[in-house]
Amino acid sequence: MENTNVKPAKGKLGIMVVGCGAVATTFMTGVLMTRKGLTKPIGSMTQYDKIRVGRGSDKKYLHYKDIVPLADLKDIVFGTWDVYPQNAYQATVYAEVLKAKDIEPVREELESIKPLKAAFDKNYAKRLDGDNVKQCKTRWDMVEQLREDIRQFKETHGCERVVVIWAASTEIYVPYDERHHKTLAMLEAAMQVDDREHIAPSMCYAYAALKEGCPFIMGAPNTTVDIPAMWELAEKTRMPIAGKDFKTGQTLVKSGFAPIIKTRNLGLAGWFSTNILGNRDGLVLDEPANFHTKEVSKLSTLETICKADDQPDLYGDIYHKVRINYYPPRNDNKEGWDNIDIFGWMGYPMQIKINFLCRDSILAAPLLLDLSLLSDLAARAGRYGIQRFLSFFLKSPMHDYTREEEPVNNLFEQYTMLKNAIREMGGYEADEEID
Repeated sequence: MENTNVKPAKGKLGIMVVGCGAVATTFMTGVLMTRKGLTKPIGSMTQYDKIRVGRGSDKKYLHYKDIVPLADLKDIVFGTWDVYPQNAYQATVYAEVLKAKDIEPVREELESIKPLKAAFDKNYAKRLDGDNVKQCKTRWDMVEQLREDIRQFKETHGCERVVVIWAASTEIYVPYDERHHKTLAMLEAAMQVDDREHIAPSMCYAYAALKEGCPFIMGAPNTTVDIPAMWELAEKTRMPIAGKDFKTGQTLVKSGFAPIIKTRNLGLAGWFSTNILGNRDGLVLDEPANFHTKEVSKLSTLETICKADDQPDLYGDIYHKVRINYYPPRNDNKEGWDNIDIFGWMGYPMQIKINFLCRDSILAAPLLLDLSLLSDLAARAGRYGIQRFLSFFLKSPMHDYTREEEPVNNLFEQYTMLKNAIREMGGYEADEEID
């Protein structure tokens, strides 16, 4: 790491998670168990992946921590907000994702993680009804209370740095509105007059985090930081932002499999995706207004990989449908079915079926770790604004749509972006091009 100009990862890193449900508790429990040497952080790029640096006789493959100064797991301190008051141990048991043998060894640490009162508006998640909620007169008051939470957490736990990451439920869809979301001044004015239609609670979390010098990561498909006003705030505070929506199951498959069809120049007539899940996320998504937010996120992946304008014969008439169904018996064990109708030589049709029986929180937990550590790294490297190199972990990557920029959804192109960013921050040459 002699070539890097990134500031060292000194002191404690606070990770404040919005939401203390299945995803958050699986993440926190896994990190605590790993620190004790009782489990392995499988699925984490920052803990397992190796990147080639150098060429020829100088070529070597290194873990991320040997290229850039990542925060050590032993230096992480957890905090959380949630609408339910149960501590992290109680929430972990309730989630029924992990077995007792993987929870009890860190029971004491989990019990000490008590959720702060959430900034919550029931109109944005009608299926939730917790009582651990802040009493906020206005959206601006909500922001100020969240800023105080971050300051108090940082002081209480002696943290040098804090990252805020959203792992709460999907909010109802808030479309971009130029009158309220275009500039920072407009956004602040809307918060101050308590515009609850255009200012979602998640926007208050993001605003508070950035103003307190914390990177913010949006792990749901909420509009939140995907607006020019938030980009302006991130530039002003020189903080990284990333989003949106953790790429875990079906979309991970789609972003990896669709490039096979495109690269082979096969035609695509239709792609039907459906899911069943029974956790809190599934309950919230059973509400049509909340599902629409998720639908917009999931539908964006395919069209940016298989571009109709480039190959109208192959991708000019794709029928793409996505469905999510709440099914309580499965709890966190999500199942995704994909039916893919393709066509080949002389237009003859073929089909591909994919059935992915996955564990939602098991796939999401390493993403929270990687996104938190890499956002902290980006901040120490002086990278601010939209972190496109983190698209690898996200379902609907942020991009400047006001300038007609298209997101990169191809998993392999995203991986190239990730590797090159790590190389650059480590003082090595970025030597793979993205076509």
